[in-house]
Amino acid sequence: MSAPRTLHAKLWDMHRIAILEDGSELLHIDRIVLHERAGAVCMRQLSKTGRAVFDPGQVFGIMDHVLDTRPGRTDATTLVPNGQKFIEVFRAEAAAAGFGIFDVGDARQGIAHVSMPEQGVALPGLSLVCADSHTGTVGGIGALAWGIGVSETEHALATQTIALQRPKTMRVNFDGVLGDMVSAKDAVLHLIGEIGAAGAVGYMVEFAGTAVRAMSVEGRMTLCNMAVEFGAWSAVVAPDAVTIDWLAGRPFAPAGAMWDRAVETWADLRSDDDAVFDREVDIDVAQLGPQVSWGTSPQHVTSVCGRVPSLDAIEDPVARGSAEAALRYMGLRPGQPLSDVTINTVFIGSCTNSRLGDLRAAADVVRGHRISPALEKAIVVPGSSEVKRLAEAEGLDTVFRDAGFEWRESGCSLCFFGGGEGFPPGARVASTTNRNFENRQGPGIRTHLMSPATAAASALAGRIADPREVRA
Repeated sequence: MSAPRTLHAKLWDMHRIAILEDGSELLHIDRIVLHERAGAVCMRQLSKTGRAVFDPGQVFGIMDHVLDTRPGRTDATTLVPNGQKFIEVFRAEAAAAGFGIFDVGDARQGIAHVSMPEQGVALPGLSLVCADSHTGTVGGIGALAWGIGVSETEHALATQTIALQRPKTMRVNFDGVLGDMVSAKDAVLHLIGEIGAAGAVGYMVEFAGTAVRAMSVEGRMTLCNMAVEFGAWSAVVAPDAVTIDWLAGRPFAPAGAMWDRAVETWADLRSDDDAVFDREVDIDVAQLGPQVSWGTSPQHVTSVCGRVPSLDAIEDPVARGSAEAALRYMGLRPGQPLSDVTINTVFIGSCTNSRLGDLRAAADVVRGHRISPALEKAIVVPGSSEVKRLAEAEGLDTVFRDAGFEWRESGCSLCFFGGGEGFPPGARVASTTNRNFENRQGPGIRTHLMSPATAAASALAGRIADPREVRA
């Protein structure tokens, strides 16, 4: 009998072509995703070197990073410097190479990590790469997916392979029942606070446990999206009946007899009962409340009901210096209650929290209320054109507009600052994004990471607020 294997080992071995002399392993890549910002660079370089795309049928282009998300947008309204040039070059190179793009105006357009699983391009058991650090998001449906650099993308395009060292394995077990208004975003922020932003460097993470099994596919993708924020190479959740139901009928998913065979194959995509991981982390979520970041790293996190922590307990001088710098940038002081921190902008969107379930959670909080008059900007950016369509069919756009939010087109938007549209100078943002580094959302912008429900509650209060107080 063969030794028990982890899910990651099964996925890796399914795609391994050869073990190379230096100990790295050559993997076959099933799907390559290109967004216009990196894709234009990769394709132009590939053309210059005279190499062709190995299998255009397995390459999927998408517009997401530089698009204007304001209502009535066109590709000509992009505010990002050279944004239109990125779009034009990407279109031309894709046409020459023979692969398609989910373009501006296409009903399939959206943020890559939202649209690709939504369209069935990402599927359990497939390997998928993209020149974006949050590509591991689609591990939430059981795909082997990770972010790569531009040169690696060129190699993958030309050969449909990538060579790399096999990572170690870590299993994170979230057990217990998540409380009211507590989400996958809260669970993973708490985890990062516990193990640190470098807690999983060199590891492939599998999320497991009763709380994960109870999550929607959208929640599982939120977990995997944030794995890179604690250093993981990538992350995965074993597919199950919830996954299968969510994927059934997706445009690029198999159909008929092929679907039946695929489902049979996916049933084995789980870690064997006696599989051994290099590291295990156990988190009981039963008493967990909504989480909010206070500093400039996702590891700077505490309960929405808590206070900015004291720095006295930080013995490591480097860590202490980092925390002190974070507080200076954020304009906070040790011991300050987070509920006293006023905000003036709110961003609900990004590849972390812009799916239909995320928008529903935020809409449930704001329905029947108005945002604080002190806010300078509050926007909701659906993760894809399909999410936008479904949300509008449910009337969520009306809920947000009636509450005072801007309702946008899909795209990456203000998750990161690309030199175009920005928040007011010095703004403090309640944000559902994945990163709160200095200047991430714009020069001098101070970002507090939180769930959609907590961001919505904070929009109503004009300060960091507990969504459970609104519900009560």
